[in-house]
Amino acid sequence: MNTFLWILYALVTLRSISSIIFHGSRPTKSLSWFLAVILLPFAGALLYYMFGVNRRKFNFFRDKQEEKKKQFDKKYKQLHKLDNTVTFNTPKQQKLSKLIESSTLLKAYNNNNITVLNNGKQTFDSIFDALQKAEKYIHLQYYIFSKGELTERFYTILKDKINSGVEVRLIYDAFGSYSFNNKTIKRFKHIGVKAYPMMPIKFGNLLYTLNYRNHRKIIVIDGIVGFTGGVNVTDKYIKPISNVGVWKDIHLKLEGPIVNSLHRVFIKDFYFASNDEVLLHKNYTSNTQSKGKHTAQIVAAGPDSKQPAIMQQYIQMINIAEKNICIANPYFIPSTSVLQALKIAALSGVAIIILIPKVSDSLMAKYSMFSRLEELLEVGIKIYLRPDFSHSKMILIDGEILSVGSGNFDYRSFEHNFETNAVIYDEEITKSIQEKFNAICNKDTILKYETFKNRPLWKKLLEGIAKFFSPLL
Repeated sequence: MNTFLWILYALVTLRSISSIIFHGSRPTKSLSWFLAVILLPFAGALLYYMFGVNRRKFNFFRDKQEEKKKQFDKKYKQLHKLDNTVTFNTPKQQKLSKLIESSTLLKAYNNNNITVLNNGKQTFDSIFDALQKAEKYIHLQYYIFSKGELTERFYTILKDKINSGVEVRLIYDAFGSYSFNNKTIKRFKHIGVKAYPMMPIKFGNLLYTLNYRNHRKIIVIDGIVGFTGGVNVTDKYIKPISNVGVWKDIHLKLEGPIVNSLHRVFIKDFYFASNDEVLLHKNYTSNTQSKGKHTAQIVAAGPDSKQPAIMQQYIQMINIAEKNICIANPYFIPSTSVLQALKIAALSGVAIIILIPKVSDSLMAKYSMFSRLEELLEVGIKIYLRPDFSHSKMILIDGEILSVGSGNFDYRSFEHNFETNAVIYDEEITKSIQEKFNAICNKDTILKYETFKNRPLWKKLLEGIAKFFSPLL
């Protein structure tokens, strides 16, 4: 028996190591997985196949997703045609927009009306008001759709709208919405909600789907109004039910042609989740009329994308900044390329401020995040710790370009998750957010380089351990 186990262990280990060598995406991450496979017999290999496999380079994942993507793009292209002649105010805006369009096929559009929603109450008040006005369809997509007061409010409104003839479709992430169990799902389906999990977790596909989560937060109503940002459907945003208090977050209400791009992301995901082509019909892809004066662009990426568009977007914004960069993020665990881009910008004279929460819902993420701060402080980047837990994912540059969405500054958002950001090319909105950002920083604790450098040894040890595992987070 022992001989059999040793042979099995050797085969599994060799198979895992060869996969890491041939398909590893980065040397640092590959080294982490290599050590995990060696030091954790069987468990290391299991974890690697669950969380470490680069699906873009595996035929069983690529072929399936690429074929569905080609079918979708071919059919959707004929139905989605908008005049998108955009005149940007600065070359940097044009450069960023070109990158996003090349990476995602999603263009920038003028004549939108963007409303910034600064907390959970504002967000859900606006969402519920818009849902009440729906006449044709409501399309929802969330990473976390959990049981509670907010979900019951959704249930009541959706039931009423379905009874009046409105179609409702819901995509949820099977991992993030684990409390949205079969009983709750059946309640929603019973009233007529067409609900599907994105990449459902099943015994047969556990190794291939558990690590690839749909982290998007999207609502599209009648193709006229859209919502996106960082807010999930959980009561943590309206009452202090977690150990970090009421969560803070930024969300966006979108009106105008940009809603078509947001809807395109939803339609594609619904097609993947349900294999239903009904949303490719022109009734669901109508061109939205002009609603305002704002220019905006959607960024969408996932493990099936050819380019890591979220990471590329952040790096480009850092590279083109000339005066200042403001970043707010709850999981600031940047990749090596993003880290170097920030250091280069700071050493080139760009003023950079990073706002992160002092408390976190994940100790591993917190210590991994803090492991990066010393080298950023050393090059003059200012880092503020806010006492509450802010879930906002935001970056703005030079008072003229703002990004709000679901994408964190971490490996998971860059490589593993399906994410959506909205980029706003507008000085009025960007400067308004920057004023709020600066006001928060003025009230919060700034980290001093000398003080932080001399933090206790036990903290440095925990940070070092967390940093080792950060490529796997």
